Amino acid sequence: MVIRALFGWGIAMYAILYLVWSTIVIYGLSGNLLAHVGMIVVLVALAIFATRSLHVSNEREAIPYAIGWVLIAVCLDAIVIVPTSGWGIFSDWNIWVGYGLLLAVPLVVAAVSKRTVLE
Repeated sequence: MVIRALFGWGIAMYAILYLVWSTIVIYGLSGNLLAHVGMIVVLVALAIFATRSLHVSNEREAIPYAIGWVLIAVCLDAIVIVPTSGWGIFSDWNIWVGYGLLLAVPLVVAAVSKRTVLE
């Protein structure tokens, strides 16, 4: 595992997702299902891109990145969002879906990549 890639991708994904969500909120679109689906699509796309760029060859190599990215997201949420929105953000199911996807997508990408190489 490369620490620079872990933090670089973790912070970059967080920044992009924060920018996208801020834009959705600014334009008053945050109250509908389409906004949440859009954020999920962006999150999954970023996680796929980041994992593929790391050239992980199996799930075992992807696990530290996946866990690290979730921990980075939790820490940055605590630093950036909690001061304005409060700790209540962690009781919202949407944030936990995001953390779950950020944990699962790299593992799925690694498994699919491994299976493709073996075939």
